[in-house]
Amino acid sequence: MAKFYGAIGYVDEQEKGLDIYSPDITERVYKGDLLKNYRKLENGEGVNDNISLNNSISILADPYMQGHMHAIRYAKWRGTAWKVTLVDASQFPRLILTLGGVYNGETA
Repeated sequence: MAKFYGAIGYVDEQEKGLDIYSPDITERVYKGDLLKNYRKLENGEGVNDNISLNNSISILADPYMQGHMHAIRYAKWRGTAWKVTLVDASQFPRLILTLGGVYNGETA
């Protein structure tokens, strides 16, 4: 079974002023197991196809991850930030993160 070692990005919206919100980005490094390793091409609106993953990563949740499951937005794997499209907590305290397309938002 392949191993995962990389940063998981959390994005929380923080109120900076009256009705003004900005993202508060936190990255924490985790290690776990790579359960599935799939790649697929999706037809995009541009000239080139979009690359999307359907990888599943199993990580043992620490107390920070348990309290901020709702804020998980991306995982850095092999030099690229990928969107976390699904967080499965059915095997708690182990969380299964499913990765999708490339994450284009702000990172830490």
